[in-house]
Amino acid sequence: MTRSLPAPVAAAAATKPAGQDLPLPTPGGPRPLVKLEAVEKVYQMGATEVRALDGISLDIMPGAFWAIMGPSGSGKSTLLNLLGCLDRPTAGQYVLNGQNVGQMDDDALSELRLRELGFVFQSFNLIPQLTVRENIELPLFYLGWDAHVSAARAAELAERVGLKDRLTHRPTQLSGGQQQRVAIARALVNDPPVLLADEPTGNLDTATGEQIMALLGELNASGKTIIMVTHESDIAAHARFRLHLRDGRIDRVEGR
Repeated sequence: MTRSLPAPVAAAAATKPAGQDLPLPTPGGPRPLVKLEAVEKVYQMGATEVRALDGISLDIMPGAFWAIMGPSGSGKSTLLNLLGCLDRPTAGQYVLNGQNVGQMDDDALSELRLRELGFVFQSFNLIPQLTVRENIELPLFYLGWDAHVSAARAAELAERVGLKDRLTHRPTQLSGGQQQRVAIARALVNDPPVLLADEPTGNLDTATGEQIMALLGELNASGKTIIMVTHESDIAAHARFRLHLRDGRIDRVEGR
């Protein structure tokens, strides 16, 4: 049987330059988990056309760890919104795990987000009235999981992020680092192929931020694909590939 959602619940529910070498799949190898082809995003601001993304082409393979960087206005947030299926490209194609995002209606996009993506936000976005367990379980409620199974899954994830003794605590009883660990557990609870992190250490002190990045590194080492937006070069250094944007275009890609 499924359990009713604890009340109250607040609404909480993103051109490759000439000569730029991007990581590409080898012939006959695995297909990209994320594929962007000449993606554009244009906003009309009165009589002014704002080209937030201008011809982005990129393949992200399963198990990769990418950081997206760039100055304010470079297109980082717009790209993350597209990757998170919160918006659609104006032109070009975005394929996520073999599914063409641009051809989906709103309901299909919501279902895709729920099953294929996990989100980690700078401000945690936990629901203060819910316990740690209930916050972690929330995506499973929308997926219709059995109450006992989802509770067990939440406990498993809480232990994985080092919070097994905090299941009945509420967010206000936790430190910032602990709240971000809850957010990471919530993002992982339905085992999505891709984890999207928007400035995951932005509200944390340096030491706590390093702990969160170590956790993300462990998740990536276990096979999870991670795409992270950050403006901090030391945080971006944890990623294998670093995509630099400027004026809505790929400026350069660094990798090792």
